[in-house]
Amino acid sequence: MDETTAPPPTTDVEIPTRVLVLGMAHHDGTIVATELHPVADACGLTTDQVRSCLRRLVSEGLFTREGDGRVATYRATEAGMRALGSTMERTRLAYAQDAAGRGWDRTWHLVAFAIPEARRAARDAFRDHLLDLGGAAIQNGLYVSPHRWEKDIVAEAERLGVVENVTLAATEDLEVGGERDPRAVATRLWPIDAVAARYQNFVDIYEGVPEQLDRMRRNKERLAEADFLPGSLVIGIKFQECFSNDPLLPPELLPRPWPGRKARELLARSRRLGILVREEHNKPALFAPFDDIVETIP
Repeated sequence: MDETTAPPPTTDVEIPTRVLVLGMAHHDGTIVATELHPVADACGLTTDQVRSCLRRLVSEGLFTREGDGRVATYRATEAGMRALGSTMERTRLAYAQDAAGRGWDRTWHLVAFAIPEARRAARDAFRDHLLDLGGAAIQNGLYVSPHRWEKDIVAEAERLGVVENVTLAATEDLEVGGERDPRAVATRLWPIDAVAARYQNFVDIYEGVPEQLDRMRRNKERLAEADFLPGSLVIGIKFQECFSNDPLLPPELLPRPWPGRKARELLARSRRLGILVREEHNKPALFAPFDDIVETIP
């Protein structure tokens, strides 16, 4: 492979063990050690690093373990499935909104809560859940989202035992700090410019990757697993640094062109082309659920 076809270097990016381990989870929340360890080896992670991460996931109540060592199987608990499912649902929502380019019904969904100080842990967990769902604080104890999040909110409130402290509402008429225009409200409540800057930085770094991979495909070159797996992890990690801070607002509330859409297109195309040129012909286990979502993109 010459310099014109080589993918960007990955050695300057630290690979978080947790990202790799969770990236190996099947749709049913199963992580199979016999699949995980060869991938970790190819990415330069040690057996001790992987085992330590798996122990933490078990101790946090996210997985249970069956068997030992490199032949163990880890199964996601209810909490683990919620964590894994949340990431996939966010991914589906993002790509669906990108494909449609519209779809907001102009309804704002509001959540108010007054959880007493004696339940501080539950209050903090509930607030964090609202933020994880992309909500924004209008003022203390009042959060808003342009998405229908009531089902998730009620489920979390029931889990924490604070249903009686939570109020839900929806309106098409929202004024915040004198602003009524939806885009102006969104700009006031969410850090849209900062999110856009992160996405644009990702695009600037990786925009040449699809062309390099396509050139390899045309020249019938192959990408070894020792290159494909770390490369997939690194681009996934750098994308996640943008994506995890994205409230996934509907296109109607965002500036256009929106660099988040371009970043997701870039990630999906890089993944597709990377799989086409990799030496192994079977479907990669790493980030397999993401591949299933990408396959549905027009």
